[in-house]
Amino acid sequence: MKIGVLGAGQLGRMLALAGYPLAKDFVFYDMSGKPSAGIGETIVDPEGTQLDDFLNKVDRVTYEFEHLPVEVAEKLAEHKPVHPCPRALEVCQNREAEKTLFGRLGIPTPQWQVADSAESLKSAAEELGCPVVAKSITEGYDGKGQAVLKSPEEAEQAWASIGHPRVIVEKFVNFTREVSIIAVRAEDGELAFYPMAENTHHEGILRYSIAPAPQLQPHVQADAEDYIKSLLNELNYVGVLTLELFETPEGLMANEMAPRVHNSGHWTIEGAMTSQFENHIRAVSGHPLGNVAARGVSCMINIIGEHGDIERILELPYAHVHLYNKGERPGRKLGHVNILADSYEELVWRVKNCAQFLPGCPEFESSLTGK
Repeated sequence: MKIGVLGAGQLGRMLALAGYPLAKDFVFYDMSGKPSAGIGETIVDPEGTQLDDFLNKVDRVTYEFEHLPVEVAEKLAEHKPVHPCPRALEVCQNREAEKTLFGRLGIPTPQWQVADSAESLKSAAEELGCPVVAKSITEGYDGKGQAVLKSPEEAEQAWASIGHPRVIVEKFVNFTREVSIIAVRAEDGELAFYPMAENTHHEGILRYSIAPAPQLQPHVQADAEDYIKSLLNELNYVGVLTLELFETPEGLMANEMAPRVHNSGHWTIEGAMTSQFENHIRAVSGHPLGNVAARGVSCMINIIGEHGDIERILELPYAHVHLYNKGERPGRKLGHVNILADSYEELVWRVKNCAQFLPGCPEFESSLTGK
């Protein structure tokens, strides 16, 4: 089976690496003009003139990046199976549609409003009560297209910095920590849920993910599974879906969803019985799903901007290095390291020992370290 992947970045690369042992071949379709997968066949088509060529080469289509034209996915879906469905793509590209869907399905979210000018942003900030987070309704990711307002008077500056015609304004959540759940749904409706991960962000980019999330109450995992299950079934979804959440004293609140394999699930490559990448390929190919149980405890460390001393990290017997074949650039995801351990105490020591070889890596902070 030949699988077409819309996008040609590191997520596509890891999908292919997981798919080759299942005798899948891959064709990547890149509209950015900057493919980095470095694996399989890649069609670079910024003008969108080679879509038919791509279509003729593949049996099924998936995507590794949600910021691509929905009409492209819809056109492909007229001829070949496209998983996840274009509707999931459409919802995830529009924060207003996403929050509306969450509300309809009973998934808790922060209070929110929509603003279409600096004046209405100021009014929303006054009504919701600062601090608030303003986010572009479309196109934002990794902290881009966002601004935090500590007072309504900051509305004009925030509006100018975001630079979008419409923004969603959310009341700031007093959360204990950020968590995520990754689930996968097969063509026949079979569901599997990975253990939740605890995520630490720095400057808007994920830096650490620990799984299973430490000190997590069983009912919290159950709530997250209920929320993501309702999304999967509502969308008749096939493949891996990620739901980012805030854990608060009052329970979980949803932040956003991603219709694809996700950075906070990279720990599954060595840390789970079946990785999120393999399970996505299984699902979009029509196969049964794999076991999602964790192998001990794991921490994923993102390599951002500079590679650091990879040779020293490779010497560590508990570290698994994944490089994306990208050049160094501030803020760029260059790879990740998965750290495995038998206990959380052991994990903390190993993560700190590894992080010292990654320049610019923020201090390891989590519920495990009391920070």
